[in-house]
Amino acid sequence: MSDNIINQDLDLSDFDYHLPPELIAQHPAERRDASRLLHLDATGGLHDRQFTDLPGLLRRGDLLVFNNTRVIKARLRGHKASGGQVEVLVERITAAQKALAHVRASKSPKPGTRLLLADGALEVEVRGREGELFEIEFPEPVLDVLERHGSVPLPPYITHAADNDDESRYQTVYAETPGAVAAPTAGLHFDQAMLERLKAQGIDQAFVTLHVGAGTFQPVRVEHIRDHHMHAERYVVPAETLHKIHDTRARGGRVVAVGTTSVRSLEAAAHEGDGVHTTEGDTRIFITPGYHFVHVDALITNFHLPQSTLLMLVSALAGMEPIRRAYAHAVQSRYRFFSYGDAMFIEAAQTP
Repeated sequence: MSDNIINQDLDLSDFDYHLPPELIAQHPAERRDASRLLHLDATGGLHDRQFTDLPGLLRRGDLLVFNNTRVIKARLRGHKASGGQVEVLVERITAAQKALAHVRASKSPKPGTRLLLADGALEVEVRGREGELFEIEFPEPVLDVLERHGSVPLPPYITHAADNDDESRYQTVYAETPGAVAAPTAGLHFDQAMLERLKAQGIDQAFVTLHVGAGTFQPVRVEHIRDHHMHAERYVVPAETLHKIHDTRARGGRVVAVGTTSVRSLEAAAHEGDGVHTTEGDTRIFITPGYHFVHVDALITNFHLPQSTLLMLVSALAGMEPIRRAYAHAVQSRYRFFSYGDAMFIEAAQTP
């Protein structure tokens, strides 16, 4: 898929806002469903709610689509054989014992460099390079090594080191397929009781898989967003999910994506697949204002970083001005921002 679905003459500054640093949530709420929920309705109206109000905003016959990726313990620390400190952040597992990774070191390692990680308990070899990423070969299956020696890769704006609480709370309760290095954070608000309550209410559920990469935190470095190229992420939209979308449409229900990663998966499948069979691959889909959504009618999401591609995505769904007003309101009302923060329920803007 091409990097840009559309070509918009918009500047990075169009997606900026001021965020007081103290509004960046450093820890999750005491309970998963204890966050606030800002409802941006289809007319642009704003409503302050609690996440526990969500069932009242959904209708019997709606379909919730979740991303069931599982965050892996992707961060490893150690040193080169020559002694220099190094940090490895696995971006993607490419084979049982190989992965592409970001490597932070005083000097970029060359092919053949051996890295001693986890206090010397693990030795890996740099085999080559693909752009900004390094190919790393492990002595054992990568997932086993990471589970034993790795740590949860918290986002860069969370200042504390990952602890046991993060291992459970920076993971959705329905996480199933390992491979993400960042959580699909909109799903963090759902506990098992909420999922069961929604099922009992007649709201269907379906799943996609998109392994969120570290690129989700990379800043946009171009002035004109048409010049930005998205990082690739692996996704799967099962045939069962596509069938449920068809059935939901047939009964007049809405498709409600849980998180921007679910949006990107569904919209990538809309352009790459046939609407019937399982669709999978790498996506670089870049959704900006002016984009026509095929599968998504509404979105549950957290608040996103200034000038980020995710802020552009929600602006495409709701409209740029409604999102500006919503974010200004959220700052003024002291909502909590980013991965461990509060949530939004965004209904697609009504077309004139």
